[in-house]
Amino acid sequence: MTITTTGYRIAALPAPLLAEVRAGATANHEARAGSTAERHLAGGGEPLRCCLRDARECEAILLFNYEPPLPDSPYRETGAVFVHADPCGGPPDGLRYPADWYGRPQVLRAYDRNGRIHPASRLHDGSDPEAAIAAVGAEPGVVLIHSRNVVYGCYMFAIEPR
Repeated sequence: MTITTTGYRIAALPAPLLAEVRAGATANHEARAGSTAERHLAGGGEPLRCCLRDARECEAILLFNYEPPLPDSPYRETGAVFVHADPCGGPPDGLRYPADWYGRPQVLRAYDRNGRIHPASRLHDGSDPEAAIAAVGAEPGVVLIHSRNVVYGCYMFAIEPR
């Protein structure tokens, strides 16, 4: 699902990908990279990339490897992400920035059209994420931004400057 805001669009994980992952999920908690998703009960607070909110305690969730789309470049990465185990409907309509993630510092990793990291990349403290996103997106040559977790480096969502 994609959410349009002033100056940029926020994109959660795509519904076809989520359907594929959910269909192939396994109960095997020893799954390795490249395998199907692991099923878990949330401890609460896991960032869900399907609906862009934190998991509530005991929600059924999946953990799997995800490679955000980028042009073929050395900066392509795969990392672990959490989603609901069952369809959730995606982010609420009208969302400007994930409400649960205000106040959470994030890295805004900017990319150019060749999939290379752009020098506009920066850390924001979570107090005004919209202004940070707008500033990064306004830099010449930025065509895509990934919001990433500061400590783990995990992909959170994509931002497309307009």
